Amino acid sequence: MMEKLCITDWAEEDRPREKLMSKGVSALSDAELLAILIGSGSTKESAVDLMKRILKDCNNNLNTLGKRSLSELMDYNGIGEAKAVTIIAACELGKRRAACQPEARPDMGSPQAIYEYMHPKMQDLDVEEAWALMMNQNFRLIKAVRISHGGLSETAVDVRVVMKEAILANATVLAICHNHPSNNAHPSRMDDQLTKRMRDACETMRIYFLDHVIVCDGKYYSYRDEGRI
Repeated sequence: MMEKLCITDWAEEDRPREKLMSKGVSALSDAELLAILIGSGSTKESAVDLMKRILKDCNNNLNTLGKRSLSELMDYNGIGEAKAVTIIAACELGKRRAACQPEARPDMGSPQAIYEYMHPKMQDLDVEEAWALMMNQNFRLIKAVRISHGGLSETAVDVRVVMKEAILANATVLAICHNHPSNNAHPSRMDDQLTKRMRDACETMRIYFLDHVIVCDGKYYSYRDEGRI
């Protein structure tokens, strides 16, 4: 009789958790994803092998698995109440997600849209902050990231950090913005230098640099509107 091979005995790149982190969630099979949820198998089989067996009995159909009752799941050696509840909860979440409409991403395709999105975050600040807006090719916002928090008249921005955030977000369009607590929207020499560094970095990384917007209370300055990008 062959000795049971535990998941911890597998090559690291084959372990479900490590595989998810290194290759992405889409690289995992249904059994591997479920194995992550239940955490462990039985004395006779690993979590992955256990979930493969349960899925086989469900004709490898997650919809069928979702119809299994608590007691039916607990009939399997290695599936106690806690694991059965976890599987049922995961299947229910999948059904609820399928019933939800995708969340609409704000359109950041104009300096006015950027200003209206960022003004509430910046209007009461008494120091400068800089933010990066990561977008897809349709100028829909993926995420907004605060990239610096500084003094009364300037804030330091590390272009490398901005580019790293954009790449990790799979952004194809990038804009930056910062506020002027003085409420003077006119850009400084340092603002001009930052704009140039960001434009050059985006060009190198083949990311479209949309704009640099200076946010004040009731007004803004757009480098793109002014023809300076």
